[in-house]
Amino acid sequence: QTYLEKKNTKDISFKYTFFHVICAAMAKVIVLRPIMNRFYAGHKLYDRKDILFSFVVKKKFTDHGEEALAMIKVDRNSDESPVEQIYSKVKKIVHDVREKNQTDGTTDKMGILNKLPRVMLRAVMASLKWLDYHGWYPQALMKDDPYFSSVFVSNLGSIKMNATYHHLTNWGTNSIFVVVGEKKRMPFFLEDGSCEMREALELGMTIDERIADGLYFANSVKLLRKLLLNPDLLDLPIYTPVEY
Repeated sequence: QTYLEKKNTKDISFKYTFFHVICAAMAKVIVLRPIMNRFYAGHKLYDRKDILFSFVVKKKFTDHGEEALAMIKVDRNSDESPVEQIYSKVKKIVHDVREKNQTDGTTDKMGILNKLPRVMLRAVMASLKWLDYHGWYPQALMKDDPYFSSVFVSNLGSIKMNATYHHLTNWGTNSIFVVVGEKKRMPFFLEDGSCEMREALELGMTIDERIADGLYFANSVKLLRKLLLNPDLLDLPIYTPVEY
């Protein structure tokens, strides 16, 4: 919270939030522990070339408000900090969706597919699944599909909901799904056995167990915890090593 207050000292209309910090921390974990960026497809294990984050942008916070799917790429070689990379790209996407009323490529393509007769739609989807299985899925379709990202992040805290665990899908190559819950007061038990209430938020993480072993996952979560407890580390270039 103190870190965000420092970031938001300037009078800016688009605030830094926990969402930016969590995405930045996840991106740094992937850079320093690249096996977390693997994916399993067609009974084979692959190293993903890019670091991609996907999320949903709500145009209006109403029952019938439209949604847009967004995907951003993090540059592992950039001297710009991961927080600033995430912040600037999310800001642009949110502005384009809410102010310019832009839609995402996936929604547009799904709109076209939904106009096809059911028999033809099933044939098209079967063909796409076959291409995906053999690693021939078209890049033109993949670049807008959130299920081909490194991490899919769902910010339920923005609609005042608790974190939960979201399932992975059989479609695409997404290996990590993160759900961000609402910030609220929670009990913390101290070493002396006493309990105190602190503000915190929960994260629900679902990871494809096929991409690494339990120890690698445990150390990756340990690094993530270190970054979230020390967010100033996220102001350094993303490739800067961290002891944990």
